[in-house]
Amino acid sequence: MLHFSGGGSETPGVPREPGPTPDGLAARCTRVLFSPWARLAVLLVLLAGASIAMIIWQPQRLLAHGWPPAWAGGGAVVIFGLAYGVCTTAFVPRPVLNLAAGAIFGSLPGFLSALAGTVLGAGLAFGLGRLLGQDALRPLLRARWLTAADRQLSEHGFRSMMAIRLFPGLPFCATNYCAAVSRMSWGAFLLATTLGSVPNTAAYVIAGARASSPTSPAFLISTAFIVVSGLAAVAVAWRKRASIRGR
Repeated sequence: MLHFSGGGSETPGVPREPGPTPDGLAARCTRVLFSPWARLAVLLVLLAGASIAMIIWQPQRLLAHGWPPAWAGGGAVVIFGLAYGVCTTAFVPRPVLNLAAGAIFGSLPGFLSALAGTVLGAGLAFGLGRLLGQDALRPLLRARWLTAADRQLSEHGFRSMMAIRLFPGLPFCATNYCAAVSRMSWGAFLLATTLGSVPNTAAYVIAGARASSPTSPAFLISTAFIVVSGLAAVAVAWRKRASIRGR
Protein backbone atom coordinates (compact mmCIF):
# COMPACT_ATOMS: atom_id res chain seq x y z
CA MET A 1 0.00 0.00 0.00
CA LEU A 2 1.34 3.44 -0.92
CA HIS A 3 1.18 6.39 1.50
CA PHE A 4 1.47 9.98 0.34
CA SER A 5 2.25 12.97 2.56
CA GLY A 6 1.21 16.51 1.69
CA GLY A 7 4.31 18.18 3.19
CA GLY A 8 6.79 17.43 0.40
CA SER A 9 9.19 14.58 -0.11
CA GLU A 10 11.99 13.67 2.28
CA THR A 11 14.95 11.41 1.62
CA PRO A 12 15.09 8.53 4.10
CA GLY A 13 18.16 8.65 6.37
CA VAL A 14 19.03 12.27 5.60
CA PRO A 15 18.46 14.67 8.50
CA ARG A 16 16.18 17.55 7.82
CA GLU A 17 17.87 20.98 7.74
CA PRO A 18 16.61 23.27 10.45
CA GLY A 19 14.71 26.28 9.25
CA PRO A 20 15.40 29.83 10.37
CA THR A 21 14.72 30.37 14.04
CA PRO A 22 11.84 32.73 14.70
CA ASP A 23 14.02 35.01 16.81
CA GLY A 24 16.82 35.31 14.24
CA LEU A 25 15.68 38.67 12.89
CA ALA A 26 14.97 40.00 16.36
CA ALA A 27 18.42 38.96 17.56
CA ARG A 28 20.09 40.66 14.60
CA CYS A 29 18.11 43.86 15.17
CA THR A 30 19.02 43.80 18.84
CA ARG A 31 22.72 43.45 18.01
CA VAL A 32 22.50 46.38 15.60
CA LEU A 33 20.59 48.59 18.02
CA PHE A 34 23.04 47.93 20.86
CA SER A 35 26.17 48.05 18.72
CA PRO A 36 28.83 50.61 19.67
CA TRP A 37 28.12 52.84 16.67
CA ALA A 38 24.36 52.80 17.27
CA ARG A 39 24.91 53.82 20.88
CA LEU A 40 27.27 56.59 19.75
CA ALA A 41 24.59 57.81 17.35
CA VAL A 42 22.12 57.95 20.25
CA LEU A 43 24.61 59.99 22.25
CA LEU A 44 25.12 62.45 19.41
CA VAL A 45 21.37 62.84 18.94
CA LEU A 46 20.91 63.47 22.67
CA LEU A 47 23.67 66.07 22.73
CA ALA A 48 22.35 67.79 19.61
CA GLY A 49 18.85 67.95 21.07
CA ALA A 50 20.13 69.25 24.40
CA SER A 51 22.25 71.89 22.68
CA ILE A 52 19.30 73.09 20.60
CA ALA A 53 17.17 73.29 23.75
CA MET A 54 19.84 75.41 25.46
CA ILE A 55 20.07 77.72 22.44
CA ILE A 56 16.31 78.25 22.55
CA TRP A 57 16.16 78.68 26.33
CA GLN A 58 19.28 80.88 26.51
CA PRO A 59 20.38 80.28 30.13
CA GLN A 60 22.77 83.24 29.92
CA ARG A 61 19.68 85.43 30.37
CA LEU A 62 19.94 84.60 34.07
CA LEU A 63 22.75 87.15 34.29
CA ALA A 64 20.48 89.90 32.99
CA HIS A 65 17.03 88.92 34.25
CA GLY A 66 17.84 86.88 37.36
CA TRP A 67 15.99 83.90 38.81
CA PRO A 68 12.17 83.67 38.48
CA PRO A 69 10.65 85.40 41.53
CA ALA A 70 8.25 82.49 42.09
CA TRP A 71 11.20 80.23 42.96
CA ALA A 72 12.92 81.34 46.13
CA GLY A 73 14.48 79.93 49.28
CA GLY A 74 16.50 76.78 49.78
CA GLY A 75 14.47 74.89 47.20
CA ALA A 76 15.57 77.35 44.53
CA VAL A 77 19.22 76.63 45.36
CA VAL A 78 18.59 72.91 44.85
CA ILE A 79 16.65 73.48 41.62
CA PHE A 80 19.42 75.70 40.30
CA GLY A 81 22.00 73.02 41.07
CA LEU A 82 19.99 70.40 39.19
CA ALA A 83 19.49 72.73 36.23
CA TYR A 84 23.19 73.58 36.34
CA GLY A 85 24.13 69.92 35.99
CA VAL A 86 21.80 69.37 33.05
CA CYS A 87 22.98 72.55 31.32
CA THR A 88 26.66 71.60 31.51
CA THR A 89 25.97 68.31 29.72
CA ALA A 90 24.59 70.42 26.86
CA PHE A 91 27.80 72.47 26.57
CA VAL A 92 26.58 75.56 28.44
CA PRO A 93 29.77 77.26 29.71
CA ARG A 94 30.31 76.90 33.46
CA PRO A 95 31.57 80.48 33.96
CA VAL A 96 28.16 81.81 32.91
CA LEU A 97 26.37 79.51 35.35
CA ASN A 98 28.85 80.26 38.16
CA LEU A 99 28.45 84.00 37.73
CA ALA A 100 24.67 83.57 37.69
CA ALA A 101 24.77 81.47 40.87
CA GLY A 102 26.66 84.20 42.70
CA ALA A 103 24.50 87.01 41.35
CA ILE A 104 21.26 85.23 42.26
CA PHE A 105 22.00 83.50 45.57
CA GLY A 106 25.08 85.22 46.95
CA SER A 107 28.50 83.76 47.73
CA LEU A 108 27.93 80.73 49.98
CA PRO A 109 24.57 79.38 48.70
CA GLY A 110 25.64 80.13 45.14
CA PHE A 111 28.92 78.30 45.64
CA LEU A 112 27.25 75.20 47.12
CA SER A 113 24.67 75.09 44.33
CA ALA A 114 27.28 75.60 41.61
CA LEU A 115 29.66 72.99 43.01
CA ALA A 116 26.87 70.43 43.35
CA GLY A 117 25.78 71.20 39.79
CA THR A 118 29.36 70.84 38.60
CA VAL A 119 29.72 67.35 40.07
CA LEU A 120 26.26 66.35 38.84
CA GLY A 121 26.94 67.57 35.31
CA ALA A 122 30.33 65.89 35.23
CA GLY A 123 28.82 62.62 36.41
CA LEU A 124 26.02 62.76 33.83
CA ALA A 125 28.42 63.45 30.98
CA PHE A 126 30.88 60.81 32.15
CA GLY A 127 28.12 58.21 32.45
CA LEU A 128 26.64 59.00 29.04
CA GLY A 129 30.04 58.95 27.41
CA ARG A 130 31.05 55.67 29.00
CA LEU A 131 27.75 53.92 28.28
CA LEU A 132 27.13 55.20 24.77
CA GLY A 133 30.46 56.34 23.33
CA GLN A 134 33.44 54.51 24.80
CA ASP A 135 33.22 51.26 22.81
CA ALA A 136 32.93 53.08 19.48
CA LEU A 137 35.54 55.77 20.08
CA ARG A 138 38.37 53.87 21.75
CA PRO A 139 39.45 52.09 18.52
CA LEU A 140 39.81 55.55 16.89
CA LEU A 141 42.51 56.71 19.34
CA ARG A 142 45.38 56.25 16.89
CA ALA A 143 46.96 59.69 16.60
CA ARG A 144 50.03 60.16 18.77
CA TRP A 145 48.60 63.00 20.85
CA LEU A 146 45.33 61.12 21.34
CA THR A 147 47.07 58.00 22.57
CA ALA A 148 49.27 60.11 24.85
CA ALA A 149 46.23 61.90 26.31
CA ASP A 150 44.39 58.59 26.73
CA ARG A 151 47.38 57.01 28.48
CA GLN A 152 47.70 60.00 30.81
CA LEU A 153 44.01 59.90 31.76
CA SER A 154 43.90 56.12 32.09
CA GLU A 155 47.08 55.68 34.13
CA HIS A 156 47.02 58.90 36.16
CA GLY A 157 43.31 59.66 36.26
CA PHE A 158 43.04 61.51 39.56
CA ARG A 159 46.15 63.61 39.07
CA SER A 160 45.30 64.48 35.47
CA MET A 161 41.71 65.43 36.23
CA MET A 162 42.81 67.54 39.20
CA ALA A 163 45.12 69.49 36.90
CA ILE A 164 42.35 69.96 34.34
CA ARG A 165 39.94 71.26 36.99
CA LEU A 166 42.46 73.49 38.76
CA PHE A 167 43.72 75.11 35.56
CA PRO A 168 40.66 76.07 33.49
CA GLY A 169 40.76 76.55 29.76
CA LEU A 170 39.49 73.30 28.31
CA PRO A 171 35.71 73.09 27.82
CA PHE A 172 34.21 71.44 30.88
CA CYS A 173 31.77 69.16 29.04
CA ALA A 174 34.31 68.12 26.40
CA THR A 175 36.80 67.02 29.06
CA ASN A 176 34.08 64.98 30.76
CA TYR A 177 33.33 63.05 27.58
CA CYS A 178 37.03 62.61 26.82
CA ALA A 179 37.59 61.20 30.31
CA ALA A 180 34.69 58.80 29.75
CA VAL A 181 36.39 57.38 26.66
CA SER A 182 39.54 56.68 28.68
CA ARG A 183 39.81 53.96 31.33
CA MET A 184 39.70 56.38 34.25
CA SER A 185 37.74 55.09 37.23
CA TRP A 186 34.49 56.67 38.41
CA GLY A 187 35.91 57.36 41.87
CA ALA A 188 39.00 59.15 40.65
CA PHE A 189 36.98 61.21 38.18
CA LEU A 190 34.33 62.39 40.65
CA LEU A 191 36.73 63.04 43.53
CA ALA A 192 39.14 65.03 41.36
CA THR A 193 36.24 66.97 39.87
CA THR A 194 34.86 67.83 43.30
CA LEU A 195 38.16 68.94 44.82
CA GLY A 196 39.66 70.52 41.73
CA SER A 197 36.58 72.59 40.92
CA VAL A 198 36.42 74.32 44.31
CA PRO A 199 38.85 77.24 43.71
CA ASN A 200 37.67 78.19 40.24
CA THR A 201 33.99 77.80 41.10
CA ALA A 202 34.38 79.93 44.23
CA ALA A 203 36.19 82.67 42.30
CA TYR A 204 33.47 82.96 39.67
CA VAL A 205 30.63 82.80 42.20
CA ILE A 206 32.19 85.52 44.37
CA ALA A 207 32.78 87.66 41.29
CA GLY A 208 29.12 87.25 40.36
CA ALA A 209 27.96 88.03 43.89
CA ARG A 210 30.10 91.19 44.11
CA ALA A 211 29.65 92.37 40.52
CA SER A 212 27.61 95.33 41.72
CA SER A 213 30.67 96.62 43.61
CA PRO A 214 33.60 96.04 41.22
CA THR A 215 36.05 97.94 43.44
CA SER A 216 35.49 95.72 46.47
CA PRO A 217 38.44 93.55 47.64
CA ALA A 218 36.44 90.33 47.17
CA PHE A 219 35.65 91.15 43.54
CA LEU A 220 39.20 92.22 42.75
CA ILE A 221 40.76 89.14 44.39
CA SER A 222 38.38 86.72 42.66
CA THR A 223 38.92 88.40 39.30
CA ALA A 224 42.69 88.30 39.77
CA PHE A 225 42.50 84.60 40.61
CA ILE A 226 40.52 83.91 37.44
CA VAL A 227 43.07 85.75 35.31
CA VAL A 228 46.10 84.13 36.96
CA SER A 229 44.62 80.62 36.77
CA GLY A 230 43.80 81.18 33.11
CA LEU A 231 47.37 82.23 32.34
CA ALA A 232 48.70 79.26 34.29
CA ALA A 233 46.45 76.96 32.27
CA VAL A 234 47.89 78.34 29.03
CA ALA A 235 51.46 77.79 30.29
CA VAL A 236 50.74 74.21 31.40
CA ALA A 237 48.99 73.40 28.11
CA TRP A 238 51.94 74.78 26.11
CA ARG A 239 54.40 72.73 28.15
CA LYS A 240 52.34 69.55 27.74
CA ARG A 241 52.03 70.19 24.02
CA ALA A 242 55.79 70.49 23.67
CA SER A 243 56.39 67.30 25.67
CA ILE A 244 53.91 65.32 23.57
CA ARG A 245 55.53 66.53 20.36
CA GLY A 246 58.92 65.46 21.64
CA ARG A 247 57.87 61.86 22.25
